[in-house]
Amino acid sequence: MTNLVNESIESVTGAPKAMLSTPGLGTNSRDAKIRIQDLTKTFDSRGKTIQAIDTLNLDIAAGSFFVIVGPSGCGKTTLLRMLAGLEKPSSGRIEIDQDQTDRPTNSMIFQGDSIFPWMTVWRNAAYGLQMRGVPKEQIRDTVGYYLDKTGLTPFANSYPHQLSGGMRQRVSIARAFSNDPEILLMDEPFSALDEQNKTLLQGELLKIWDETKKTVVFITHSVDEAVTLGDRVMIMSSRPGQVKDLIDIPFERPRDVLHLRKEPEYGEIVYRIWGSLRAEVDAAARLQSGNGRGKK
Repeated sequence: MTNLVNESIESVTGAPKAMLSTPGLGTNSRDAKIRIQDLTKTFDSRGKTIQAIDTLNLDIAAGSFFVIVGPSGCGKTTLLRMLAGLEKPSSGRIEIDQDQTDRPTNSMIFQGDSIFPWMTVWRNAAYGLQMRGVPKEQIRDTVGYYLDKTGLTPFANSYPHQLSGGMRQRVSIARAFSNDPEILLMDEPFSALDEQNKTLLQGELLKIWDETKKTVVFITHSVDEAVTLGDRVMIMSSRPGQVKDLIDIPFERPRDVLHLRKEPEYGEIVYRIWGSLRAEVDAAARLQSGNGRGKK
């Protein structure tokens, strides 16, 4: 079943829907979980029109771990919010190949704390399942499984204020996977953590993902994190955001986070991505400072 995230674009914006005959970038269209075609997003700010994303075309393969990097203000989070249905595109089309109608299309993990402070760890993780009316026995088994996988079982009855930042992000991960979405959207979930916690959570996320093989779209500012986690990395241009480059990550799975970084090819790929990204970061800095245009 195909779910059109922006099925009412014409009625909202008056913009024509994109034609379906042109394949996006990134994978064979027949294998795509997400298809993005001629996607554009503009905002009105203080009487001015700001174009956040310009004619973005992309296919994301089913079951892949897809990572997006780009300079600040390039539209990464805006793109993720459109995939989640939280923002409407100005024009273009997003299609999601939905396999099952009895579970959510997506769950989103944000950069900051997004768990309910008045709920225990267990109740936070169970929230999505309870809202869907899943049987209690299934909720117990599913939540128990993911609390165990994220090391949260001893803290099941604790409240968020009793946990560290890293533990709270573990709760977010457990809640997202427990809800069994077809797509997991992650917006810089580890950016506020120290390096030790970040490395640990990257490893735990990879282990859970290896078992579930859910389609993941993951935003990060860290090139190291992108190469560590991703099957494919998309580099976005400075505003308005477009696809500048797509880089396949060749490392086999399962991956050991620390061992991977010892590989010579790891450094070569990080260097290649940063080389492509650097000009966009410089352009974004000029745009923000008002000393030049975002694009040459």
